[in-house]
Amino acid sequence: MKSSVIFLILSSVVYAEIKVLHIDLYTNGCSDSDGVNMYGLDGEEKWYADFNKQKGVEPLPPFADPLTYPGGYEQAVANQQICKQNLATSIKANKNPEEKIVPPHSSIYPRDDVVLGVKNTLICHVSGFHPAPVRVRWTRNNQIVTEGVRMSTPYPNQDFSHNQFSSLTFTPEEGDIYSCTVEHQGLSEPLTRIWEPEVTQPSVGPAVFCGVGLTLGLLGVATGTFFLIKGNECN
Repeated sequence: MKSSVIFLILSSVVYAEIKVLHIDLYTNGCSDSDGVNMYGLDGEEKWYADFNKQKGVEPLPPFADPLTYPGGYEQAVANQQICKQNLATSIKANKNPEEKIVPPHSSIYPRDDVVLGVKNTLICHVSGFHPAPVRVRWTRNNQIVTEGVRMSTPYPNQDFSHNQFSSLTFTPEEGDIYSCTVEHQGLSEPLTRIWEPEVTQPSVGPAVFCGVGLTLGLLGVATGTFFLIKGNECN
């Protein structure tokens, strides 16, 4: 699969000295079967075109100020057509060069500290792969999960490899086992990571020591009182 990606990086200038405060990124990429059109800031997505659902998406948390891109999806569709035309011309001009394929790495972790029975988000981070994209599947106790799943667009690194995130909204319960499985043309077989809630049992050590100490203290008081009374009787 051949891909074509265009990058635009903007930086800020402060006090007549060039300092990169933020990186504003625009990505338009295409292949024979896939496409990506995304605006990002400092490694986070601000807006992307979902070509399957035929709409633009603002993947911001609820507390963030909403962003709007009027006409953004229509422009993304037009840019995809231009990208595919440029891709075909580039492949022909370069005599269909072989594309470098780099397999991904992955990790799985919860977004927040895990509390049983409290809603959380599992994140499957896929990194260092080329070309984009990857496919990610989630399971809970060996059953495929699709509800509550979100997939980010591929985010380019400086070395032209990519990062991509998949997240699963879930409520952790004791005994549950979750997995994320990554598929990519650079892998000889799917890459699977397993996660299960760690249940921390309350420590009984301090309570036991305090109980033993209190018991010994009371015995000491009783013994001292006994000898004090006996001593007074002898006098």
